[in-house]
Amino acid sequence: MNKDLIIQISELTKFYQMGSQVVKALRGVSFDIKRNEYIAIMGPSGSGKSTLMNVIGCLDTPTSGRYVLNGTDVSGLEDSDLAMVRNKEIGFVFQTFNLLPRSTCLANVELPLVYAGIRSGERKERTRAMLDKVGLGDRMDHKPNELSGGQRQRVAIARALINNPAILLADEPTGNLDSKTGVEIMELFDELHRAGNTIILVTHEEEIAHYSQRIVRLRDGLIESDKPVSDSERIRPESVVG
Repeated sequence: MNKDLIIQISELTKFYQMGSQVVKALRGVSFDIKRNEYIAIMGPSGSGKSTLMNVIGCLDTPTSGRYVLNGTDVSGLEDSDLAMVRNKEIGFVFQTFNLLPRSTCLANVELPLVYAGIRSGERKERTRAMLDKVGLGDRMDHKPNELSGGQRQRVAIARALINNPAILLADEPTGNLDSKTGVEIMELFDELHRAGNTIILVTHEEEIAHYSQRIVRLRDGLIESDKPVSDSERIRPESVVG
């Protein structure tokens, strides 16, 4: 087992039965992701991008092939075991934030720790530190409707990171934000990557993908290209702000 790799995917397929037809969403996908890598997954509608994200996020299982996440082969796990891996190893950031509207920032962020059985005192301490980290230490008692879109996404990122997951999986994280706020969120991702987090960004936006170190492009359930982003092509948040 290569300890430098956080994800190893080999000949992954995913087929769906749609009426009398079989839809081949993934048709033999293979690639690895190193620890602390920052990667973007792109592809047009119907390319298999969302299916691959669901498999990487342990929200779905492949039809065939192998998926090793942080040393564990999760390809054939039952739903209950998959849920345990998901809660421990993966932090999700969604386009729509997915926050509980009647709960405070603090309550939203600490929720994964509640599921993990962490005691109240430690939960509060860790949650406050994480909200400080994403720049929302003064908004802990606010509810989502009292926050801007960018602040809501920061709460969602804090929640995704609270369990110290192996990977941060972000699905169109700037999709509901204006361009200035989107740049601020990408700046935060850049900081998190520099701090040692492994980030997988699923996006259809070329500009957003170029914040990453590497772009994997899918088409018709196959990898069309898998290339590093050169220093001259890569977008640095500090070069965009202002």
